[in-house]
Amino acid sequence: MKNTVLITGASSGFGLMLASELHKTGYNVIGTSRQPEKHAGKVPFKLLRLDIDDDNSINEFTQALFTHTGQLDVLINNAGYMVTGLAEETPVEVGREQFETNFWGTVKVTNALLPFFRQQKRGKIITVSSIVGLIGPPNLSYYTASKHAVEGYFKSLRFELDPFDIKVSMVEPVWFKTNLGNHAVSSTENRIPEYDAYRKQVQALTRKGLQEAEAPDAVVSTITRLIKAKEPKFSNPVGKMTGILPFLQSYLPAIFEGSILKSVKAAK
Repeated sequence: MKNTVLITGASSGFGLMLASELHKTGYNVIGTSRQPEKHAGKVPFKLLRLDIDDDNSINEFTQALFTHTGQLDVLINNAGYMVTGLAEETPVEVGREQFETNFWGTVKVTNALLPFFRQQKRGKIITVSSIVGLIGPPNLSYYTASKHAVEGYFKSLRFELDPFDIKVSMVEPVWFKTNLGNHAVSSTENRIPEYDAYRKQVQALTRKGLQEAEAPDAVVSTITRLIKAKEPKFSNPVGKMTGILPFLQSYLPAIFEGSILKSVKAAK
């Protein structure tokens, strides 16, 4: 029987690319979208309705899922979005909404499916985090905080699921060419004049990162490898500099901070 892989946020961007590739290589792929009817007939895999911000939607989705499949081998938490902007200028409500999706939405979907994984006594949960879940660059405070929270939650959960042979992994990409940057949310209503020069620099740095982003093939390859692995690693940074940045932040913080400050000053 084909392995069944569930991917949240699979109707566009990276999620669509990953789902299509896994389907092509023989997996039984089930994707989710807030509006699956818009994509009817456009994707080769099953697409179910799910809004991870809505508790009723999660409950309805969980019931619908197992009318389409009798097993679930892999959950890939991919749905989410990015808030950009300086911390002091970003309304707390905008930050709270970021957590509702990136953290609480991911947690709620995972918790809704854990009873089925426990009953099977096997399974894999792979969550698409970000390199900012391991480091903290400027202009991304709330996005960074939400990814740190996700990392912390799954760090603990993996031990609790070990008795059930449920493997937990994180994938931490750097900038990749996906819809994440194009769909980023940025609030401009609380601009503080003292930040004008600095804001211009960090926004330029963020744009540069998105413009020079790598193709997402490496992330697809990493997730495919984790699906196949008998003992998948927990943390899996992907992309340029991912090996050195967390190390510098932890063990050579002066060099790490100096490189960030230098990059901001050089941005135009």
